[in-house]
Amino acid sequence: MQGWPEFKAAILKRTGIDLNAYKERQMLRRISTLMSMRGVDDFASYLRLLDNDPDCLREFLERITINVSEFFRNPERFKELTERYFPLLLAGGRRQLKVWSAGCAAGEEAYSLAILLLENVPGQLLPVLATDLDKEALKEAEAGRYPSARLKNVPPELKQRYFIVDGDFYTVRPTVKALVKFQRHDLLRDPYDTDFDLILCRNVVIYFTEETKETLYTRFSRALRPGGILFTGATEQIFQPQRYGFKSIAPFFYQRLEE
Repeated sequence: MQGWPEFKAAILKRTGIDLNAYKERQMLRRISTLMSMRGVDDFASYLRLLDNDPDCLREFLERITINVSEFFRNPERFKELTERYFPLLLAGGRRQLKVWSAGCAAGEEAYSLAILLLENVPGQLLPVLATDLDKEALKEAEAGRYPSARLKNVPPELKQRYFIVDGDFYTVRPTVKALVKFQRHDLLRDPYDTDFDLILCRNVVIYFTEETKETLYTRFSRALRPGGILFTGATEQIFQPQRYGFKSIAPFFYQRLEE
């Protein structure tokens, strides 16, 4: 499409987001929809609009970073995480878990993890690291206020224990907020911390090219301690996990191989 290479280069320079890392067909479809909504039919004009209208830029960033989530998304997987893999990770005398929610969007996954740790790992003091590229999503995450629809998978007893009812919204209680540390982080460009017991990156890499996925899986493997676990989304099966230093221990759970 005419002007697309120049548009990608301009977006990288202005925002640090490399659109080459995303699946081109999906990204073009999203951006074309935004352009149509704004009555723009070429990339040069759309770029000028993004430069001059902060609301359009915010809309663009929100659309390409895909900030849609909910608490305990795929609840059966979180049940498996709690019952099977928390004990596995705590074996050998470990008292706390170092956990990272990578691509945390508006924070639902990170707070879900914090609730599970409060319920199942007494004495957990290490905060869940929760990172995302989108500054606006992180602001929403730090506020911790969500419409009731996003809590559809939260059992009633956990709603009562860990949320404050606020009309049609629920606000995360301070005890949960205290166990999460939000910060901006670009999975493609920024360095990773190391020695994690558990990394969740769910419904994020599905939007990337195969080459970018390989880079991310390799970096996640290096960020985990030997025996640590990567928990992926329901449509993000890793083929040939051994290429990245993993072994598959269940669908969507991958353990870093011992050195």
